[in-house]
Amino acid sequence: MAPHLVRVPSLLALSAALLLSAGCGSGASSEDAAPPRGGKPVVVVTTTWEGAFAKAAGAEDIKVIVPQSVHHAPDYDPKPSDLAAVARADFVLYAPFEPYAAKIKEAAGSKAKLVEVNLDNDPDAVRAEVAELSRLFGTQEAAARWKSGFDTSYAQLNEEMRAAWPGGRSPSVVTQVFTAWSAKLAGATTVGTYGPEAVTPAQLAELSAKKPALVLDNAHMSTGTVLPDSGAEQVKIVNYPGEDLDLLPVYRNAAAELKKAMAGSS
Repeated sequence: MAPHLVRVPSLLALSAALLLSAGCGSGASSEDAAPPRGGKPVVVVTTTWEGAFAKAAGAEDIKVIVPQSVHHAPDYDPKPSDLAAVARADFVLYAPFEPYAAKIKEAAGSKAKLVEVNLDNDPDAVRAEVAELSRLFGTQEAAARWKSGFDTSYAQLNEEMRAAWPGGRSPSVVTQVFTAWSAKLAGATTVGTYGPEAVTPAQLAELSAKKPALVLDNAHMSTGTVLPDSGAEQVKIVNYPGEDLDLLPVYRNAAAELKKAMAGSS
């Protein structure tokens, strides 16, 4: 998911509450961070996406609040066990579209530092977020090791994707705004974007006229067939990591789906 949709009026009100409670987002300096106990931070995250970022940054003690089976995380109702986990945390990681993050911290009476995470699988955004989290956690060496492996794996996937281009030409794609990272992974040519709302009739005409080979759809907030009768093959892209909190399978799975689609469109 890239991010799930929430009701706009409540989002605006809760965003203000988040800002007041958190005091700052992921750009906070390490001087503002609560000192981890025993040198290893206890981290509570709202979803597996934040959890994967925390793991990449070097955190080892990570508690995920929202089960992976919940597709609309903002509607999740925290349990007493969630609040207990927050009470012992050094850091609580959340995304701005998850309005309960500040509430669970307040309800638990936790002194944990709230950290807003930019959930975007674009590799540059991932590297920046992981580096910032590692500064907060004091785990820069572990994050540097992760980055080295990530860079190697991403470059290899990107090379494989380019080798799979139909006829040796970059495929043209229309992508949902939160799956643009997968177009970048494929080296595709993005001719249009849509969402997170459903495509309007005017957008449908405009995007179909671009004659894309592929439509990259967000599996976590799909609005159905995006460009019916356009001839474009629709590909579901998954943003959230699994329970192992490993980001790399997200890229590998996207690459596998895109390769199949490109083979079908050749």
